[in-house]
Amino acid sequence: MLTYAAVGSNDLEKAKAFYDALLGSVGVQKMFDHPSGGRIYGTPKSMFGVLGPYDGARATVGNGAMSGFGLETRAQVAAFYAKAMEMGGACEGPPGLRGPVAANAYFAYVRDLDGNKLCAYKFGPE
Repeated sequence: MLTYAAVGSNDLEKAKAFYDALLGSVGVQKMFDHPSGGRIYGTPKSMFGVLGPYDGARATVGNGAMSGFGLETRAQVAAFYAKAMEMGGACEGPPGLRGPVAANAYFAYVRDLDGNKLCAYKFGPE
């Protein structure tokens, strides 16, 4: 099971403000600031980071790469999406049911300020 994901940024101050607000809107808090100038969020069992690339090169978006945040309610998925839009993120798919009815999968997709793709989701009934 995936327990850690990170994205790169070319403007860490803007990225930290974006993720402080976005993740804070669904109850995920800062753990510590990273030596790259970025920040780590979450708990020791589940973490997300926004970092400066280790090699010092420009951060780029991975084609097909995405980080997902499993949330407790559909309302949290909608709040995650709304906060991303409010903070200047881009829509990649508004909140809604996805896949076969039997999956009962509620997803929303956004891109952060650097173009990294994020997903918020909740499986099962509200």
